Amino acid sequence: MGPPGITRHRRPFLAPLWVTLLGVLLVAAIAWVFYRGGATTVVVLVRPVEKDPGAIDDPPLSPEGEARAQRLAQMFGGSGGGGRIDLIYESDERRAQQTAAPLAERLHRAPVVFSSSGAQAAAARALREHPGGTVLVVATGPVLAQMVRELSGVAAPAAAADESDLIYIISVPRYGRAHLVRLRL
Repeated sequence: MGPPGITRHRRPFLAPLWVTLLGVLLVAAIAWVFYRGGATTVVVLVRPVEKDPGAIDDPPLSPEGEARAQRLAQMFGGSGGGGRIDLIYESDERRAQQTAAPLAERLHRAPVVFSSSGAQAAAARALREHPGGTVLVVATGPVLAQMVRELSGVAAPAAAADESDLIYIISVPRYGRAHLVRLRL
């Protein structure tokens, strides 16, 4: 009779190393997906500028308001890649449309018009369709306050009638809470 055969099975030597490497790659892939999905959308909210005094319900801009609308177009209509506005949302009031018109012309983009009663839907659409982008919203006082509340969860501080130079900047991350900054133009 011959010697007995080796019946013991050998375990591969590198199996623990391969399993560890596979686990590290899986964790890295999950981290990358969360990092890419964690985009922050920046929404800039602007009140329409000065109106022409008159007795009509939806007055046009005053000459000072037209100059301020041009300055707004210069601020946000730069040719560089940083700080560029991806899309403009404007309420259906004449002053809001006239305020956004120079910027829309400079960017060669048609603004999205929303009704005063559709501010909540417009805020949700801006976040859904432009993740990680920058959106400008031009709306009158009550509509602007509702947009600030919808986007940030905070009630906008009351603005006086002569404070048409206020700008609200809201950064809305996909995960976490929004941050609100109030500036003067």
